[in-house]
Amino acid sequence: MDAAFALKVLDKAPYVTVSFTRPNGTPYGVPLSLARTDDKTFYFHCALEGDKLDCIAANPTVALSAVTKCAPTVGPKDGSFTLQYKSAMAVGKAEMVTDRNEKIEALRAICQRFLPDHMDALPYGRACSRSEEPMQASLSSHSITAFDDAIARSLERTAVVKIILTEPPTGKRKQYNKEGEEMTNEQLNHEKIFDRAFCRLHSSTCQAL
Repeated sequence: MDAAFALKVLDKAPYVTVSFTRPNGTPYGVPLSLARTDDKTFYFHCALEGDKLDCIAANPTVALSAVTKCAPTVGPKDGSFTLQYKSAMAVGKAEMVTDRNEKIEALRAICQRFLPDHMDALPYGRACSRSEEPMQASLSSHSITAFDDAIARSLERTAVVKIILTEPPTGKRKQYNKEGEEMTNEQLNHEKIFDRAFCRLHSSTCQAL
């Protein structure tokens, strides 16, 4: 599958496994919460010290892998033990983000991806107390969001790492049609085009799905 498919898998996966190389040459893989800001750039956050940063300092090359829609399946035609899935792999270079503004925007992308409904909420502890007038509480909290509050509290003790892909990501998937036949990439792409056309004509139905 093409790079666009692979990026979609990486975007939808609840986590992405990032594989590093330790200073002694041994592998180190860990599932991380990544957010993508363009076709080549991903970010994750971590502590200011630890294995991940030690690995990057020794060897910045990393590998990304993710799987979605993974479902153990009995082969419709032969009763085989198999899986239906969507997967993606990518290779890139990792580096620490040192620019303050870039760190904030990277953390914004991560938080927006995983907790979008909390971004503009009032920070904990800023809700109106019994001794505070509602209007006064509203005015004092109006310009401060939960994200702003988190940045003020945690930015200086949080490391942000940027991964820039060095080659287009690749993807695979396996899926059966209603007749129990394994679908080819051409059939899957045709189905995707059909689904897009259907949704343009029946937008309310697609939203309900």
